[in-house]
Amino acid sequence: MIRFDKVKKSFGPKEVLKGISFSVKKGEILFILGTSGTGKSVLLKNLVGLLRPTSGEIWIDGQEVSHLTEEEYLPVRRRCGMVFQHPALFDSLSVYENVAFGLRRHFSDLKESQIREKVMESLNLVHLNGIESKRPQEISYGMQKRVSLARTLAVGPEVLLFDEPTTGLDPITTNAINQLIQELSHKLQTTSIVVSHDMHCALDIADRVIVLDQGHIVEEGDVEHLKQSSHPLVRDFLQEALSAERA
Repeated sequence: MIRFDKVKKSFGPKEVLKGISFSVKKGEILFILGTSGTGKSVLLKNLVGLLRPTSGEIWIDGQEVSHLTEEEYLPVRRRCGMVFQHPALFDSLSVYENVAFGLRRHFSDLKESQIREKVMESLNLVHLNGIESKRPQEISYGMQKRVSLARTLAVGPEVLLFDEPTTGLDPITTNAINQLIQELSHKLQTTSIVVSHDMHCALDIADRVIVLDQGHIVEEGDVEHLKQSSHPLVRDFLQEALSAERA
């Protein structure tokens, strides 16, 4: 469904992605692991057209998208739902209106009854019922993260992109978010790409993992393959995950 072919991205003399190639199957949960500054978020931004590759190609369902104009890219972008590291909710709007925001902006032909149906269905998918009249500041940070996810789900994306979805969360809420990603992937048959530095999360729910280091893919495979890796960075990630389990 998604394929990166020798993608490079530079900012001036600094080359961040150095010939990245990988593919993602429909319905798969792919984790992209790496330390800060290795190009994980840059990779996602290239996928949705917020950045464009310096060279190489990005394919989605057989269409090469990296050279499309901004106008041509809009239909592609609408198929992808981005869940950012921070909830980025509108404090002045209720939870209901936050979730409805994208629907009102992109689907002007929807009746109010249809918007309400989609909003309530999306809140139900993330296990948030009865809070639609509250403001973001009246709910916990973990709930805000789930409202942000509901807002993304409301517009019906085929691909979900998560940028550090568990940053700043306690272990219990982290597990809840992980379970949601897995549950939604199976229930809605969405393809999920999760950018993270948390190996523990990857071991819990990933179908496949890519490890980035200095702009290169240094390891790729399922969880069991990763556990057998001899690469020093992967071993460090695994040791950190093991230490967190013991804590």
